[in-house]
Amino acid sequence: MQITQSLHTAINVTNLEKAEHFYGEILGLSKIERSLKYPGAWYQIGNYQIHLILVEQIASEPKHEKWGRNPHIAFSVSDLDAAKQQLLNYNFPIQPSASGRPAIFTQDWDGNVIELNAQN
Repeated sequence: MQITQSLHTAINVTNLEKAEHFYGEILGLSKIERSLKYPGAWYQIGNYQIHLILVEQIASEPKHEKWGRNPHIAFSVSDLDAAKQQLLNYNFPIQPSASGRPAIFTQDWDGNVIELNAQN
């Protein structure tokens, strides 16, 4: 087997309205149409998609104090300082990368960890 491309990441959320605000408005992802009958929302990033899936309860929250060592998704951003300020403006928690590289971690309302990297 040879994997040739990552297609999407599915993220469980407990409040679809709040999740759509975070991923669509705060992170600025482009929402796309979806044809599935269960509640959720899809976002397109180039050839990649984020699939939000509405659930009653999140099975687990980040366990490690350094968020980057927990399961997470990573996005490249063109202006890391602007991304950090956007998150702080909405009172989302920020944690710098423990490695010292130009990256920050945040969490959505359900505790899903998101990494934002300075674009190379």
